[in-house]
Amino acid sequence: MTEMPEVESTADREIIIPPGMERLAERAGYAPAIRVGRMLYCAGQVGRTPALEVISDPEAQFQACWENLRSALAAGGCTFDDVVDMTTYHVDLHRHLETFRKVKDTVFPKGTCAWTVIGVVDLALPGLLVEVKCTAVQPARSDD
Repeated sequence: MTEMPEVESTADREIIIPPGMERLAERAGYAPAIRVGRMLYCAGQVGRTPALEVISDPEAQFQACWENLRSALAAGGCTFDDVVDMTTYHVDLHRHLETFRKVKDTVFPKGTCAWTVIGVVDLALPGLLVEVKCTAVQPARSDD
């Protein structure tokens, strides 16, 4: 019989709110990321300004989305290189996927994580075109 791996208790979770996302966390009532042990679970990030306004230009919106995700990861001690699973939700998927991939390929390492792409009708706010959520594993420290 195979033994089950030891799982961190949810009591060991740490809420991660990156600098600049306090207002979002307060308004929306959720944590941008949660760390449990070395696992970091990032809530979906979108392309918005620090004032929480949706960016209308698709390419600029996608760039802001990646920067918001980078911020959530960094606050939890991770980088894009630490991402092991990613799901992207797209409004009008086929119209914008090429531009999204172009932006993604400039900031995110290719072929380093499992990636699921899902087309959706709407996201949380009108005008949002993509939401990216991911799970990362924080690198082991030398004292681990």
